[in-house]
Amino acid sequence: MKEKTSKVGLLTFIGMTVALAASIRNIPDVAASGWTMFIYMGVATLLFALPICLIAGEFGSAFPENGGPELWVSNSLGGSFGFATSWLLWVQMFPGMVMVASALPPLLATAINRDDLGKNNIFTLIVILVVYWIITFLNMKFDMAKITGQIGAWAGIYIPLVIMTILGIWSVIKSGINPMSILGKFSTDKLFPDSQTVKSLAYFSPIIFIYTGIEMSSVYITRIKKISFYPIGILITLVFMFFLNTVNGFLEAAVVSPSKIDLNNIVQPVIVYDKILGLPSWIANVFSILVFIGVSVQLSAWASGPGKTIISSAKKGLYPPKFKFWKTDQFGDSHTILFTQATIISLFALVYLLIPGINSAFLELVNATTVLYCAVYVFMAIGFIRLRVKEPDLKRPFKVGNTFVAWLIGIVLILTITVALIATFAVGTLMNFIIVAIISAILILLPFLFVKIRKKSWSDEVKELMAKENGQEVEKAK
Repeated sequence: MKEKTSKVGLLTFIGMTVALAASIRNIPDVAASGWTMFIYMGVATLLFALPICLIAGEFGSAFPENGGPELWVSNSLGGSFGFATSWLLWVQMFPGMVMVASALPPLLATAINRDDLGKNNIFTLIVILVVYWIITFLNMKFDMAKITGQIGAWAGIYIPLVIMTILGIWSVIKSGINPMSILGKFSTDKLFPDSQTVKSLAYFSPIIFIYTGIEMSSVYITRIKKISFYPIGILITLVFMFFLNTVNGFLEAAVVSPSKIDLNNIVQPVIVYDKILGLPSWIANVFSILVFIGVSVQLSAWASGPGKTIISSAKKGLYPPKFKFWKTDQFGDSHTILFTQATIISLFALVYLLIPGINSAFLELVNATTVLYCAVYVFMAIGFIRLRVKEPDLKRPFKVGNTFVAWLIGIVLILTITVALIATFAVGTLMNFIIVAIISAILILLPFLFVKIRKKSWSDEVKELMAKENGQEVEKAK
């Protein structure tokens, strides 16, 4: 008997979407962009996140089966692009996990009252490697996603967010905007990139990254009581995320100087707020410990999540059977995949040794992750338009306007991504462009190469190995 899924109302849907998408990890990027944060956040919200949510909503209602972007792209552009999508959603975590994990070293440094270590490249590398390998081995032994539950969301987002916001508002009310801060003295021309603020374009890509992954909110679309709740809920969520990031970004930018901002140090503004308000330093210590636990728990959940799409592809014979990506444990995870991604993530972490300066290394990781994720969004946008043209009568409980509107939404998303990436690399160094371009090109082209060299025998071989494995498990059970 099929289990009946309960329907959810508007407020519940908003809460579920916020829990899925909200984070405080990119607030320093927003702060670093200065007064231009408002235009960047506005573009990222309206011309990037909103089109993604609308496209994902229509896809999710047309194909309610489990699969997400991989399924949507497969059904609109074909199996090769679907396979590439699942691959990209996996490999984007290589630089992405290092980028997220880079928040841990300064948090640990603050917790032990050694703030200086947070800016040390070697300390940063060691903490990332130790924490991620511990997480990997724990995922091999336990069902970490089930054990941790909502701990990550509360410890890493909600409680720290309340602390940061209250202290920030209190500090700015008390001291005002520091004239030596990132914001400095206000003038209307600072709201838009010009010759004086053009360097802020380097933060446009990281700001866009705030919304990556928000398309997964569409998995709830079949559970909503009224289909009209979806666009309403999405709009409310996007408005909330806009204010969450701009308010806290503004508060940090009002008290931190441009030469001292640390992009991977979430606790930095709290330390500054404590000094302005004359509060005890243990507040920053507690904040650091909470966020450290929260980020570690989130990393643990993400360590096993994206690999599920690779397991699915491997069971279809899309990877060489000898890789053993198809072999899973009692929790549905592949130890080979967990070990492989931990090894590659460790190599990506070496960016903190190869590139001098924490901020520069951090931006390299964010840019590489954003390019890979945006490739998925380009596939989705093209597939969205193609499906409208190819199958206009396909049942879509949630439909985004007519065909013209569909074309408009898809083109707006592609243009926004193009402009964001061009702007980011235009103000960066040539070396930054070369590194990110090489990494992105290799990882985007590899899945299409796999499709070309794939042998038909792989599928039969995997089936035989899986049958043999299941037979052995049955014997053990007896």
